Amino acid sequence: MTNAHADWWKQAVVYQVYPRSFYDANGDGLGDIAGATAKIDYLAALGVDAIWLSPFYPSPLIDGGYDVADYRDVDPRLGTLEDFDKMAAAAHAAGMKVIVDIVPNHTSTEHEWFRAALAAGPGSPERDRYIFRPGRGEHGELPPNGWKSTFGGPAWEPVGDGEWYLHLFAVEQADLNWKNPEVHEDFKTTLRFWSDRGADGFRIDVAHALAKDIDSRPLEDWPDDPGQSSLAQSGSGDENPLWDRPEVHDIYREWRQVFNEYEPARFAVGEAWVAPEHQWMYASTDELGQVFNFEFAKKNWFAADFRLAIEEGLDAAERSKSTTTWVLSNHDVPRHATRFALPQVPSSTHHQIATDWLLRDGTTYYEDREAGTRRSRAALLMELGLPGSVYLYQGEELGLFEVADIPWGALEDPQAQMTAHGDAIKGRDGCRVPLPWTSLDATGDFGFSGPADHAAPHLPQPAWFAQFAVDVEEGDEASMLSFYRAALALRRALIVPTGDTSLAWDEANAGDVVAYQRPLADGRTLVSMTNFGAAPAALPAGEVLIASAELVDGKLPQDASAWIACA
Repeated sequence: MTNAHADWWKQAVVYQVYPRSFYDANGDGLGDIAGATAKIDYLAALGVDAIWLSPFYPSPLIDGGYDVADYRDVDPRLGTLEDFDKMAAAAHAAGMKVIVDIVPNHTSTEHEWFRAALAAGPGSPERDRYIFRPGRGEHGELPPNGWKSTFGGPAWEPVGDGEWYLHLFAVEQADLNWKNPEVHEDFKTTLRFWSDRGADGFRIDVAHALAKDIDSRPLEDWPDDPGQSSLAQSGSGDENPLWDRPEVHDIYREWRQVFNEYEPARFAVGEAWVAPEHQWMYASTDELGQVFNFEFAKKNWFAADFRLAIEEGLDAAERSKSTTTWVLSNHDVPRHATRFALPQVPSSTHHQIATDWLLRDGTTYYEDREAGTRRSRAALLMELGLPGSVYLYQGEELGLFEVADIPWGALEDPQAQMTAHGDAIKGRDGCRVPLPWTSLDATGDFGFSGPADHAAPHLPQPAWFAQFAVDVEEGDEASMLSFYRAALALRRALIVPTGDTSLAWDEANAGDVVAYQRPLADGRTLVSMTNFGAAPAALPAGEVLIASAELVDGKLPQDASAWIACA
């Protein structure tokens, strides 16, 4: 079993729980920690090795909990520390590990530190925990420079005394000053706090943004939009001032010392949207251990794109001396079933297609859900056979599509709140809609809330969710849920036990076919094949272990994958 090893995370299947939308145990319309505990058996039956909980801390919920007011407590709307302890114990009893989300780039403006910073005034030790700078103009009425928030609008906010604070995200998310030793010590305390309560690992939010160069040159001399690109880390002073700076790795080498205080050592996976050639630095065994490889989440349904993504992921793993990760969806991107259902164009322009489609409530382009489902099934097999860890996002095992037609007035994402409706992205709420557990909607929420008398879900669910409810799919051997369970069981039984994280490209790997080989636990060789082309692809001689679609005269049809065990 994967979890029996100290390095369990290197080949784990991790299921992301977005707590507010997973299951609501108390009927207030928000999912909660007790809701996660109530569905442990479901997750165990799915066959995952670990659960990762997105932030559940006290928060004003300006950004889905990623605006943290207290890093060492549970939001009262989601439960208590005792509820967390029960959830962790239940997960461990079921053989699953627990990963918690850490948000170290910024705090909520409701955090006690930020309140103290406002009260203390310019030049105080309290303000030095954050990035405050004087405004320009005679009375500091202008922002220090033209930097923009990733959510829209300026990245600086005035506080009324001539100073402004930096917020790379929402106004309510003030960036911390990681040059301050007190910030370092407080987060080490947080890592130990959750490790002591049963956390086996951590997911690090915006891992590439902590270190910043604010003062090496006048602020107004920096470009208004540095972007999140990885620039040359040459020490020449030309690096990006905000993103992927070399000093950030000093922070994670410090954290590694904390992780190693535990037996087994804790690990972390970093969310670092950086160029593939820089990913390995975060994943080094001297730092976090793993980093998210988001290349799958960026790609359209083309063989060459996925072949390149696999090559880059494996190269990063080799350079880091760790393993890579494979991610098709998460809480920040449109669900991949929809991405694969929209017109397939070069990946560089696909983001704009998804943006336009969401802005217009899903009416700009035709969403071919049949194609999206076929490709999602094929992508799962291609992904699960690869060496490394796989991160699943809640609801993808049901084949859920993006909910595009949430009314503007019901949206919660600050991306929608901070920008004009006509020229911005609508936001990420379409992949955060509460899950459907039962098809009968007698109580108005597809079984999302346990109590019969409950509040409406915090985001509206569409009527078509009834077709994708857990109770419907559990009774259908051809459903996406049944397919996920079967594929995960095969992976655990035949691939992971070898401990081998090598991959060899198969001779059929060319043109419209992506094919690779892996050793199996029974001594045979796995050939994973995915056919992107219109012509059916011939399979090698051997036993077909699983296929994402019915074979056509013994061949693999378009938009399908198969695992073949060869002698």
